[in-house]
Amino acid sequence: MDMHTVVVGTSGTTAQDVIAVARGNARVELSAAAVSALAAAREIVEALAAKPEPVYGVSTGFGALASRHISPELRAQLQRNIVRSHAAGMGPRVEREVVRALMFLRLKTVASGHTGVRPEVAQTMADVLNAGITPVVHEYGSLGCSGDLAPLSHCALTLMGEGDAEGPDGTVRPAGELLAAHGITPVELREKEGLALLNGTDGMLGMLVMALADLRSLYTSADITAALSLEALLGTDKVLAPELHAIRPHPGQGASADNMLRVLAGSGLTGHHQDDAPRVQDAYSVRCAPQVNGAGRDTLAYAATVADRELASSVDNPVVLPDGRVESNGNFHGAPVAYVLDFLAIVAADLGSIAERRTDRLLDKNRSHGLPPFLADDPGVDSGLMIAQYTQAALVSEMKRLAVPASADSIPSSAMQEDHVSMGWSAARKLRTAVDNLARIVAVELYAATRAVELRAAQGLTPAPASLAAIEALRAAGVEGPGPDRFLSPDLAAADAFVRAGRLVAAVEPVTGPLA
Repeated sequence: MDMHTVVVGTSGTTAQDVIAVARGNARVELSAAAVSALAAAREIVEALAAKPEPVYGVSTGFGALASRHISPELRAQLQRNIVRSHAAGMGPRVEREVVRALMFLRLKTVASGHTGVRPEVAQTMADVLNAGITPVVHEYGSLGCSGDLAPLSHCALTLMGEGDAEGPDGTVRPAGELLAAHGITPVELREKEGLALLNGTDGMLGMLVMALADLRSLYTSADITAALSLEALLGTDKVLAPELHAIRPHPGQGASADNMLRVLAGSGLTGHHQDDAPRVQDAYSVRCAPQVNGAGRDTLAYAATVADRELASSVDNPVVLPDGRVESNGNFHGAPVAYVLDFLAIVAADLGSIAERRTDRLLDKNRSHGLPPFLADDPGVDSGLMIAQYTQAALVSEMKRLAVPASADSIPSSAMQEDHVSMGWSAARKLRTAVDNLARIVAVELYAATRAVELRAAQGLTPAPASLAAIEALRAAGVEGPGPDRFLSPDLAAADAFVRAGRLVAAVEPVTGPLA
């Protein structure tokens, strides 16, 4: 296996593999063991299909219609019909990376040998991913229980050569045309296969995996911006001392404090400029940054544990067990994933909130200890970053609304057969928005804090080497700060792109060493 290929076996996958396929367009191959497991499970399903006794998902209807026995001549039609009827999503299209993660994770479960799907169906799933064909999946349609039904159904529809899909050139065309153009034969579903393609937590899990990757980077960036703000506010770095955090040994707190201390090493601004305006303590938003950022880090660690367990799972109903039994179960319920998706939205909102408080402090002449109002070049003539903070505050306000848990809700469906659902897909969708907003919030603090540090340098003080490296990289990326001849809008979009790309972390690590 080379770095451009992900081999799908029988025992789960990794977060790195999901991201490689979803974002990096890595090729997908089925292992020989997976093909053998698929064939063995299929033999069991076909043997059950030949028996007169009804078996759920093989020779019966689904959900509230599970009591009906389906005769052999109607079973292929049943599998087609469940895909067609369940492809009932509505609203805007879901992002390409989400759909690719959704398809790859469904393939992961199919390849486990617990679903009873034929090897050729799994191979077609891999072929569609490798061809860069992306089914059109819509925002609304999943309750996060019995699987992400509507999203997965739109993917299965593409495998059948029906519905619409996006080609590798970004053009949406009928799926049948795209399959033909890439030499892929549409699948003709048999017993159990339609159901097996729909019954999983794959959409919410894919979004969780990608959110975790993005949030890890953002939390490190937020530690850096918090340190820059502390420096610009002439705060004390004594609160970051390792011995203080050792007596409250939350791992994330210690990691955040260490990150901030590394960024501030060698600063001539911290701790000894308070004689002109004595302060017993810095404000909470400055002094407690490691505690807040660190608690968020610990939440990420717990969420990653849940994601790893789900990545190791085979989620379907019914499932083929190693002893040959085909059993119904409730493993498709999205509660474990939904809870951590909501938890991550809460901590992201709080991280955004504390970052905004530091930005506001930098702009207020009564609390910034000698910085000009709104960090303006000519206050009154120039409003400086006044409205940049408004934008940040609006984002924080939305983050608080997004922190309201989706998983606390449930709407019964399928004639009360599915009477308690997780709403995990909805939790994942709002978390994606929260992650986007958090990047913007951190970018505004970065813009304000670097501007403030530059003003301190103009006052004759010496910033930390890591702070200067961050400023230099930001300017090299084309993110300009305000100046006497520059009354343009703050370059917040460029700062946002700088943060999202991980360039802030990359800029300071040559000075600080690897950050957590």
